[in-house]
Amino acid sequence: MTQPEPSATLIQAVADLHRAAFTGLVLATVARRGTPAAAELVFAVFRRQQQERFLPGLRKLGLSHLPHAVAAAQYHYLSNRIGGVSVEYMRESDRKAWIRYAPPRWLWHGTAICGVPGEVSRAMLRGWHAHNGVSLGNPRLGFVCTGQVAEGDPALEGYYLEHDRDLAPEERLRFARHEEAPPFDPAAAPWMEASAWPAERLRKAHRTYAMEYLRTAIPAAIHLFGAAEATALLGLALRQVGMQWHADLAAAAGIAGRGAADFAELLAVIATAQGDRLTERGEDRVAQASWTLMRGLPDLHPAAFACWNALWEGLLAAHDPRLELAVEHRLDLGEAVFAWRIRPRRRAVAV
Repeated sequence: MTQPEPSATLIQAVADLHRAAFTGLVLATVARRGTPAAAELVFAVFRRQQQERFLPGLRKLGLSHLPHAVAAAQYHYLSNRIGGVSVEYMRESDRKAWIRYAPPRWLWHGTAICGVPGEVSRAMLRGWHAHNGVSLGNPRLGFVCTGQVAEGDPALEGYYLEHDRDLAPEERLRFARHEEAPPFDPAAAPWMEASAWPAERLRKAHRTYAMEYLRTAIPAAIHLFGAAEATALLGLALRQVGMQWHADLAAAAGIAGRGAADFAELLAVIATAQGDRLTERGEDRVAQASWTLMRGLPDLHPAAFACWNALWEGLLAAHDPRLELAVEHRLDLGEAVFAWRIRPRRRAVAV
């Protein structure tokens, strides 16, 4: 069926939803399973992203020829800036280059930063930044963190440094909060040709960047916590996020009504803004024949759908608590076919 092109406002709202979903599930893990479990989850998410994205990203961004410290820092600067993150880059030499994630922190948006333990922030650095030297085949390359917003510092910042000797695994990430990053000069920082990255492409890249966190986190949580615990934990967190973000998504979609048909329209336009292909959009039913969020992931556990679907259950709960989502879905050889029916909520009968 023909799908209208989603607006820039709606694409941004979908990106914000997925950013909030990841933040929410991390905070829920901190609150309900404790800081060590949350740190383990964040480490798993960032290590998997690093292994999947870093070397291909270097090639795609044309950075492979650079000295390793410079290439690693430029990768983080460019990839995060494309994703909409407030980020800075400062090169001191071929063997030392800084990266600074200035506030507001994109990942821990708003007051969420107050609930992120320093151990969880450090897990992100252990998962990604400390492993870049390993991926590059350079055992001398490490990362030195000089500040974390999660611990009250003015920014999450640090530098890649190529040492004069090979580093032991525990030396690939170290902390030096007494050091301070040099000033950021935007004119000296790299960027891409505007013709290759027009506004529309950047908007979609921002959306994809935000969706990537949830794409990685759901399978990681299932692997770490087990399907039943992950479904309970993530289901609650994502349902809450869906409820919180209903007003923003409905406003971005231009939907003010509260009936089943209005929610079917909202679900359909969100699917389109996520890059999914609709096959049906009726008064009380929506069906899609793709799952962009999880496309290409091997051996995806069936519980992943239940975790993800909690977002839309929460969205509907805020839309009209008297309605519920009835779901039909099938996964065949990596292809996804989902159908939702919006119907009056069935109340439990007391016995």
